[in-house]
Amino acid sequence: MSAVCGGAARTLRVPGRHGYAAEFSPYLPGRLACATAQHYGIAGCGTLLILDPDESGLRLFRSFDWNDGLFDVTWSENNEHVLITCSGDGSLQLWDTAKPAGPLQVYKEHTQEVYSVDWSQTRGEQLVVSGSWDQTVKLWDPTVGKSLCTFRGHESIIYSTIWSPHIPGCFASASGDQTLRIWDVKAAGVRIVIPAHQAEILSCDWCKYSENLLVTGAVDCSLRGWDLRNVRQPVFELLGHTYAIRRVKFSPFHASVLASCSYDFTVRFWNFSKPDFLLETVEHHTEFTCGLDFSLQSPTQVADCSWDETIKIYDPACLTIPA
Repeated sequence: MSAVCGGAARTLRVPGRHGYAAEFSPYLPGRLACATAQHYGIAGCGTLLILDPDESGLRLFRSFDWNDGLFDVTWSENNEHVLITCSGDGSLQLWDTAKPAGPLQVYKEHTQEVYSVDWSQTRGEQLVVSGSWDQTVKLWDPTVGKSLCTFRGHESIIYSTIWSPHIPGCFASASGDQTLRIWDVKAAGVRIVIPAHQAEILSCDWCKYSENLLVTGAVDCSLRGWDLRNVRQPVFELLGHTYAIRRVKFSPFHASVLASCSYDFTVRFWNFSKPDFLLETVEHHTEFTCGLDFSLQSPTQVADCSWDETIKIYDPACLTIPA
């Protein structure tokens, strides 16, 4: 495991581990969690890596191994030490960075790979959603050993499940069935079904500044913005990627800025309110780029991870220049 700080990017190389998801801690500046898998997630085990920046680049604070590939990770919103990962064996794992042993709890109900997990961000509820290849979304209270509810309706793999940062009990899901769906926990059902692309949708995210705006990223190489008040057509479309878009994230600091990473090895930064919407293309990976996140503490800091066995934290030029 080697750390390199060059070209303004802090890099950690993790031999034999292919990165699937990277998420900044909501509590500790610079702390990053990365979900990884052996053998590109096709076989073998997985490792959760907890990283901190230091003078030389990135330092491994803690690592946790699981007996199947880890595909996503989410930080607790009420305990700075706690995270949940999800894996290829259909389970979710609850970890505590203050306790270097195995998971505190394992939630095993999904019958196929779990590709997405997210901890709710609205006050007053501590809930987790998970999305699986078994075509279901499950709702969890981490203090309870079994799921609270199972949401059915998608007709293919669910790749992404994301809580609304604005509306309590509301989350979005994106699927291989080419739809974006908005769900209501209280109604225990789907509120809106949006046929968002004519291709598998691998990622979605909510705008941090508008409760009605979401973005989807798909195998058709496009990003599309959706206003929930009128979903007949997208409010923007961003083109530029040359292979499937694996993950998309809205900036927590700029209302119209977002980032996407792709199987074309690039990370791209966009401002959908500008005529020249592509702000920057970052080409520092040599394999599929799967994990991406904006720092919640620094307006200019971004992290990503790739199948090239590297994790990077950096400040893209477009975020350091005033918009």
